[in-house]
Amino acid sequence: MKQIVAIDGPSGSGKSTVAGMLSKILGYMHLDTGAMYRAVALAAVQENIPYDDPERLDELCKRIRIEMRPKEEGVSIYLNGRDVTEEIRSPEMSLGSSAVSSVAQVRSHMVRLQREIGRSGGIVAEGRDMGSVVFPDTPAKFYLDASPEERARRRWLQLKEMGMDERPDKVRREMEERDLKDSSREHSPLLVAEDAIHIDTTGMKIHQVVEEIARKVKELEGTGA
Repeated sequence: MKQIVAIDGPSGSGKSTVAGMLSKILGYMHLDTGAMYRAVALAAVQENIPYDDPERLDELCKRIRIEMRPKEEGVSIYLNGRDVTEEIRSPEMSLGSSAVSSVAQVRSHMVRLQREIGRSGGIVAEGRDMGSVVFPDTPAKFYLDASPEERARRRWLQLKEMGMDERPDKVRREMEERDLKDSSREHSPLLVAEDAIHIDTTGMKIHQVVEEIARKVKELEGTGA
């Protein structure tokens, strides 16, 4: 039976890359929930809505349309019919997504959408509360982590590949700021689900992480040894 694979972890832990590769191996849909919050943050900026205005953010979430369209390499994120895949990956949208995700009204809209998408299984959902809040009943829960130094290095390389010339110390500082916000927010904070399999990806090759998770998922499907 197809599973709901929940992959949680902080920024730079490798969950997005792992989720993308894993979804291909399993033939599942990749549900990038972090991108959904980034899209909300972008929409808020476009309409000059402050991140700390829950009423206006609530109305915004009722109006916008967020889509994930599969492509050869991962998924493209569309906001109201426009491809914003690259636009939402900026450091500003990273911090913005952390801000809007702490708003209860926003999380309510996004969690409802995420559960609707995952209703029939066959998805790899990655974010910060997939196993603890959104899909707490799935047996396929994983929590990825890495040392702060390794996570900051990965994030810096990601930004560099996107043509963003950020200082490594600034990247590390912003990552730590987001970690604090995500772990201390009132609604759905970043935490490790009790029954999640914890994987420290520091020093591991991506394919090793993917293979370890894929093996466990196939066991749950009844298709693996």
